Amino acid sequence: MSDKFALVTGGAGGLGLAASTELARAGAEVIIAGRDPDRLRHAADRVRAGLPEARIRGERLDLASLASVRELAGRLAERGRPLDLLVNNAAVLGIPRLTHTDDEFELTMATNHLGHFALTGRLLPLLLRAPDPRVVTVGSVTSRLPVLDLPDLMSERNYHPMAAYARSKVAALLFALELQRRAGGALTSVAVKPGRAGTELYRHTSGPIWRVRNGVDRLLRQSVEQAASAILYVATAPDVVPGGFYTASGGRGRAPRLIPLPGPVRDRDRARNLWLKSEALTGVRPVFPARSTAV
Repeated sequence: MSDKFALVTGGAGGLGLAASTELARAGAEVIIAGRDPDRLRHAADRVRAGLPEARIRGERLDLASLASVRELAGRLAERGRPLDLLVNNAAVLGIPRLTHTDDEFELTMATNHLGHFALTGRLLPLLLRAPDPRVVTVGSVTSRLPVLDLPDLMSERNYHPMAAYARSKVAALLFALELQRRAGGALTSVAVKPGRAGTELYRHTSGPIWRVRNGVDRLLRQSVEQAASAILYVATAPDVVPGGFYTASGGRGRAPRLIPLPGPVRDRDRARNLWLKSEALTGVRPVFPARSTAV
């Protein structure tokens, strides 16, 4: 990754920080993006304490705010450096009540899908200036994945924390696949399911059901570093399948494997319609080279 430039959302901790650390170790210049400037600064300092030559810095980004996405993309556009790798990693889970952002989006969908859609679209000119750009979207295969209800994308009619998370991850996978279809050979878009790991993803959850679930999960979780290795593989390996969906193998030293797409994300019409709705909601309309557009 020498001389590569990467941006990782949710990079102040968990999988994002673990992946960012290894990207920096491999020679990349890395931006870790997140909401808390102090956490970002401390995270970058910790990485440099162990890797004095690491080129890593924090940039403030609130994915639940279109203004924040626009501001970060504007700062990077001013610097003008081509972006080789974008890792759409940040996520929230278990928001207890229907919560709206300043843009009037449901918070889980705003953070896990719409924010990343807008960020990718605004950074697309920098990505397309890199020789071999790649976008990695961190997905999930939760139990009983729902079919995305586009008319009720914000879960206004029936909000449940886990269902909202599952829907947002279906949207993220649909986005990753539609991005590849639209980009053609202009970039590589790939999705990955790192699997359970001991991160802060469950910090919003509470109550007896969640305590039991978290206890079971703790028994099944892999290390943060092992889960992050799946992200690193799809971010850097030369043989990943564009538009593919990978999962951690569960075995140390083994490459993640390509898995079949979940049923709810195989519908190309639904992916296209979600893309168009995401454009309308965010006001971001990604433009691809005409020769690579395949809609």
